[in-house]
Amino acid sequence: MNDVIPQTKPVTILVVDDDDVDVLGIERALKKLKIANPIIRARDGIEALDILRSPEGLPRPYLILMDINMPRMNGLEMLAELRNDKHLSSAVVFVLTTSQDDQDKLQAYSQHVAGYIVKQHVGDGFMRVTEMLDHYWRVVELPAA
Repeated sequence: MNDVIPQTKPVTILVVDDDDVDVLGIERALKKLKIANPIIRARDGIEALDILRSPEGLPRPYLILMDINMPRMNGLEMLAELRNDKHLSSAVVFVLTTSQDDQDKLQAYSQHVAGYIVKQHVGDGFMRVTEMLDHYWRVVELPAA
């Protein structure tokens, strides 16, 4: 008797960050760890919300990895928009930022982020963050719809 195991869809990663070097670091870390999840990039909160609200939307399940300090609409402003949108309010968001400001941390956690990660050094830091995210989405059930 053959057991059929349902194929699970890979988690799409929406990276919201205006820093090209940081985004390349994330992509390199994923590649080095042989993680082939789809990655979509937005350069600020406005672009990210446009992607999330487009008719095609973002394939679910997805996870948002975003910076706080961005032009036009920063990460905290985007978080507020997400949480006030009934279609996007359940999005899983990790903040990946250089800000160590306690007020930023409090504001992010008050908007129900899954984690607040401070970018300390690009190389090994991204590898550790990427490994943690890989373990996270393998263990945690993310909504598919």
